Amino acid sequence: MIVNPSQWDLPDYTHVYSGKVRDLYESKDGRLLFVASDRISAFDWVLPSVIPDKGRILTAMSLWWFSRLEDIVPHHIISTNVPQSVAGRATFCERLEMLPVECVARGYLSGSGLNDYRASGSICGVGLPPGLKDGSKLPKPIFTPATKAKLGDHDENVTFDEVIAAIGAEEAQQLRRLTLSVYETAARMAAARGIILADTKFEFGIGIRGEHRGEVVLADEVLTPDSSRFWPAETWEPGHAQPSFDKQYVRDWLLSPESGWDKNSGEAPPALPDDVIEKTRERYVAAYEQLTGKKFQ
Repeated sequence: MIVNPSQWDLPDYTHVYSGKVRDLYESKDGRLLFVASDRISAFDWVLPSVIPDKGRILTAMSLWWFSRLEDIVPHHIISTNVPQSVAGRATFCERLEMLPVECVARGYLSGSGLNDYRASGSICGVGLPPGLKDGSKLPKPIFTPATKAKLGDHDENVTFDEVIAAIGAEEAQQLRRLTLSVYETAARMAAARGIILADTKFEFGIGIRGEHRGEVVLADEVLTPDSSRFWPAETWEPGHAQPSFDKQYVRDWLLSPESGWDKNSGEAPPALPDDVIEKTRERYVAAYEQLTGKKFQ
């Protein structure tokens, strides 16, 4: 596992934490600096390769979405006026008490949800009709939460009752409502751009001070190719894996004979070939440009 926050020139900041992709720092005046690296993860491993400009793309896309969703739920962004060494890939963010739940919304059947459905006919205790295929549209979007694993561990799908047991009924119901509301709004916006938002995950926290004190706040990244499955609407066809704008391309290469890697071996994945890195970057850029209508610079 490779996590190297020392790459940033931030002598006046204290390193607080590093996740698979992001690094968190604190300024001398107590502000939190949230930096998106070019690292990429798959199957709970941080790969020994980076995707050029990935952190800048994720940050730009998150900011675009946050500004369009703030009528539904407040977000944690305070400022983008950050040190030059991390300009374009960092934001100053509100300090929150993070809730220990990965809030996943699914409108289509794919990924771990597909595996659960094939095994039990349900996802996170939500029963689904028989006969659905890989890529099928669900009768309606569903809330399928997961535990928030520590770095290197695997998130585990859980039932809504388990979320209630973890954080209480009122906050669990609020997270479900907000997750589905944000998903449905974003899915409509994406559809207008020719993109299917198959599923996505959100993280929320409780405001500690200031105007959002005591409120549920949307945090981390939002609706990026790292946290979502984006499919081109024009090629959608249930019954098989869909072409995508997200990092599924990396997962597919790792699982192919070409990589020589056994997912179940316990060994770290290999470095990505140059062509896989280039094509993955192209997919991230394409997602940003098609969704926002802006040219990535």
